[in-house]
Amino acid sequence: MGVFSFLNRETKVRSTFLQIMGTESERKKSMYDYLIVGAGLSGASFARTAADHGKRCLVIDRRSHIGGNIYSEVLEGIEVHQYGPHIFHTDKEKVWNFVNRFTSFNHFIYNPMANYRGELYNLPFNMNTFHALWGCVTPEEAREKIEFQKKLSGIQKPENLEEQAIMLVGTDIYEKLVKGYTEKQWGRACKDLPADIIRRLPVRFTFDNNYFNHPYQGIPSDGYTKLVERMLEGIEVRLGVDYLGQRTIYEKIAPKVIYTGAIDEYFEYCFGELEYRSLKFVTEVLNTDNYQGVAGVNYTDGETPYTRIIEHRHFHFGQGNPGKTVITREYPSLWKRGDEPYYPVNDKRNESLYERYREESRKCPNVVFAGRMGTYRYCDMDQVIARGIDLAEEELGRKV
Repeated sequence: MGVFSFLNRETKVRSTFLQIMGTESERKKSMYDYLIVGAGLSGASFARTAADHGKRCLVIDRRSHIGGNIYSEVLEGIEVHQYGPHIFHTDKEKVWNFVNRFTSFNHFIYNPMANYRGELYNLPFNMNTFHALWGCVTPEEAREKIEFQKKLSGIQKPENLEEQAIMLVGTDIYEKLVKGYTEKQWGRACKDLPADIIRRLPVRFTFDNNYFNHPYQGIPSDGYTKLVERMLEGIEVRLGVDYLGQRTIYEKIAPKVIYTGAIDEYFEYCFGELEYRSLKFVTEVLNTDNYQGVAGVNYTDGETPYTRIIEHRHFHFGQGNPGKTVITREYPSLWKRGDEPYYPVNDKRNESLYERYREESRKCPNVVFAGRMGTYRYCDMDQVIARGIDLAEEELGRKV
């Protein structure tokens, strides 16, 4: 098991300061090869790969727990995803082999539902969706319906999210299943959002409710927290440490820093704040064994204040107290300093601002900016892990 320190901040700073200010031999003896800021998947993947090849790593995190946003806790015998649902999926065999070193995975397949004012539709958009909406029974009928609505719209080249969505699925699906959900999620009209946001929207002309196309899917059998704990086994981890507040101390204990926090915060917002969307979670324990019959239900109308309800027991078949269930409602919110930044708003203004920060980061040769916040990119878990491994391999000058 990793070394998890829960010292109070004053004691931690004093002990670290004494290490730094000790004799030269003591300083060399206590020196780390890498300081990794952030105990989420990005930092843990880098630390594990580097440590496997003899590098001494120190991982710190301002939170009181490891795992970043995939952190989970057990409630009523049910693994509860504390920062929104995380379904592991990948087509990268290297990543799949890596994570299976630390845990087995169940065979969970995500097949969420959409609720539009009491009408239920399958997600992702597929033949079950098209049949419920239009009565289509063949892929040809569904394609003809969508093509007819696309032509009727008169859109030639999509300029925003609304137009891009209509060009993918037609006006009916856009109005019922995309518009309200997306505007709640991003806090803006779809006409004011870039088309790129919706280009990853899965559309299938098969009766297949599997949300992801990847061959490897599932939930860690022992939970996400155990996965990260095992990744960090034997590596020193200190929690409750604010790196930016103690930068002058911590930057001296390793020649290289892997920083997975927000890049604009690192530079004290000198060019202004990058924009994010945040989320608030309201979790309840209910006196029933089954609240909604599926792990995720998206509420796609504009009136319901939350975007979805997650019922955690459905991630693990047969898990937990048989008379209880745990649900979480997810409320999108405007991000402000102090909130957790979840989704970067990759519009022209923010992309331009990020480029200024990226240029500034080149003046810091001993700091590598990594992870979703360090690179201002939304990433799936497998992408984060792959990049963490690749980054370590680049640092080690080898391919593992």
